[in-house]
Parts: sequence; structure tokens; C-alpha cells
Amino acid sequence: MSASTKVLLITMILYLQNQSAFPQMSAGWRGTGRTGVYNETSLMKAWPANGPALIWESNEAGAGFSSATVTSDAVYITGRKGDVDVLTAFTPEGKKKWETSYGKASDSNYPDSRSTPTVQGGRIFVVSGAGDMVCIGTDGKIKWSVNYFEKYKAQAPRFGISESPVVVDNKVIGTPGGNIASAVAFNVENGNVVWTTPPVNEGPQYVNPLVIENGRQKVLVTVTTGHILGINISDGKLLWKLNYESLNENPGGRRNHANTPIYRDGFLLVANGYSQVAVKLKVNWDGTPPSVVWKNSDLTPHVGGAVLLGNLVFSSTHDTNSMGRWICVDWNTGKTLWINSWYNKGSVISADGMLYIYEEKTGNVGLVKPSAEKLEVVSKFQITKGEGPYWSHPVINNGVLYLRHGEALMAYDIREK
Repeated sequence: MSASTKVLLITMILYLQNQSAFPQMSAGWRGTGRTGVYNETSLMKAWPANGPALIWESNEAGAGFSSATVTSDAVYITGRKGDVDVLTAFTPEGKKKWETSYGKASDSNYPDSRSTPTVQGGRIFVVSGAGDMVCIGTDGKIKWSVNYFEKYKAQAPRFGISESPVVVDNKVIGTPGGNIASAVAFNVENGNVVWTTPPVNEGPQYVNPLVIENGRQKVLVTVTTGHILGINISDGKLLWKLNYESLNENPGGRRNHANTPIYRDGFLLVANGYSQVAVKLKVNWDGTPPSVVWKNSDLTPHVGGAVLLGNLVFSSTHDTNSMGRWICVDWNTGKTLWINSWYNKGSVISADGMLYIYEEKTGNVGLVKPSAEKLEVVSKFQITKGEGPYWSHPVINNGVLYLRHGEALMAYDIREK
């Protein structure tokens, strides 16, 4: 049996086994557990020459790099319009339901919205480019709002605030960083502060944090400018911190971290661009920092994330800001199995045993058969509408592929015919 076939056979088994490891059952950033692996079946294993059929498209989303969040009755997406961020709701058929302005947009040199909505229990949580944590009802009305960057005197990172809220155990969590609070939890019902995590005196990055658990303890994992942090979900206590920068062979220099870690079976994978080494860590649930299992200097995703299928990690490399390739690494050993070129670097997700890659410079979308030998692109098409970098991550829900480019949001039918 080939390695590719093995990946296809065990992917769904591992996916189902690992759902218990992720306590946040809300809809939002990169699907369940923020893994980028979508629990879908009966999807096409090859597309028509011109790509899958377009179901609907809209130019009303506003300018943004965020992804859509899809529920049974709506598609939610954030976007910048003028100097404010807005949340727009569409019907599953693409008709605009409502639009709500919820905060000032970023004034950085990348001002477009980046907060992917988190939806749970009839509430939608978003973060504005100026640091407003906002709870909005499914009717579009704001329930509460608090600027947690102002409240904790935190300074936005160089390229602006980029956070998709974590919702768990009746709390919504933000990570302002700085000298007052590394993280803060708000009550989902009224926005009252539940707890704050003591500062590590480092600024925030662009990472959407991850919640992991072992059946007894839930831990928020995030990355600051220099450390990987583990925070107790129940009380906000800082359980451990690991000096991320020191793991590099050549420490120093400005590095940006933008990718949500991957977690499985007690192990974390933290990987980012800007010559930052990727590390697999064994989580020690006794409160001591994780221990390093392996390091890999090839695995350097810029803003496109990674997915774990079987024992293969698929991602891209940040060779320069304008160039990158695609990569596969062995989860167990950390060995680089291949690095292949295909247009440019970009984002990657998975569903029904296949990979979906969205290249960031010219908008090529690829359907990829997972392989330990090479990048095997089965089908492709190109997104030509919208403006700016193609930094939004694809989303799949109920057999529909959602792609965003700037103000353009498109829905494609990828169901098996």
C-alpha cells in the first residue's frame, strides 16, 4: 500500500479520534479545533477543467483577509469599509441579510479586516482592527463591546491586531499582551472580565490561539514575540512559558508569528515564517514547559497555516515575503520529505482526504492528493475577482468551498456528482 493511500485511509479515523482533544465546539477559524481539517465527505476528487461550479458570489463583504464562518443558516464574514470594520451576514444562498459596524479598523499598513468570526450559542464574536472585542447577536445587534487593548494598555503589533476570538466554557478570550495582561477572559453573556493572565512583558503577535485538553485540564496555547505560553482556561493562571526564540540556531532579528499551532495526542507543532524554526513539543501536564521532540528549519509557513493528515504535515515555506514553496514533513521524525514549487506559497486546508491550497500571489486554487513523495496537484483553477494578496484561508461547509479575495466572497459546489 502506497504512503498516499495510507494517508487517505487513516485521515478520517484520526480526525474523529482527535475531536475530543478540542473543547471549543464553536464555528470559526479553520474549523473544529482550529485544525484546518474539515469533517466533510462525498467531495469531488477532481474538478472540471474550469474549476468547480460557482454557486454565488458577492462584492459586499468589505476589504479583508479574514475567512468566512459558516453555520446552518448563515455565512458570516468581516471586512473593512472606510475606517470601520463591519460584520456581514449572508444567507446560504448568498443574499445579504444584514451588516453591522462594530469598531474602528486598523491604521496599520495592512488595514483590512483579519478577524474570522467565532459563532457559538447564538452569539458572534469578532475583534476590530483597533482592539474592540465585540459580541453580536445573529440579528446583527451588538450585545456588548470592550476595547481590551485600551483597557490593558497594550500596543498593537507592527502590522495591526489580528485575532479571531477563542470561545470556551462560557468565556471568550483575547490576548492583548504587554505589561498588564498576557490574556483576558470575558463572560460571553455580558462582557464582564472573568480573569486575566499575568504579563510576560512581551507584545502580542498575529496568532489565533488554540485550546487543548487532556481530559482533566484545558489549556490555551499562544505565542508572544518571544515565548510560547500555556494558560489555564479555568482561572487564567500562566502554567508555563517556553522561550521560542532560543530554539533557533541563530537567535535574533525581527520575527513575526501568525500560525495557529497544531495539536495531537499530547504533542504540539509550532511553525512560523521569517526563518523561525518549527518545533514539535511534548506537552507536560504537570505545569512544566513542554520538551522539544524535534526541530525543522525547512517548515516555515508565512501566513498560510499547516494541516496534519495521518503522520504527514503539509504546509508552505516562507523563502521571502514574495516567494515560497510547498512542503511535507514527517510528524514523527521531523524529516522533510519534499519541498516543491507551485506558483507561490499560500494557505492549506483539508477535507475528505484531500488538500486544498490557495496560492497568495495570483490566486491559483489547487486540489491536491496527499502524498509523502511529491506535491500532486490533481485539479486547479484561478480566482480573478477581488484585489490585494490572497491571504484568506479557504473554508468548506456542507460540500461548499468558500474563497475570499479582498471584497469578493465566492461559494463553489465541490460535492461529488
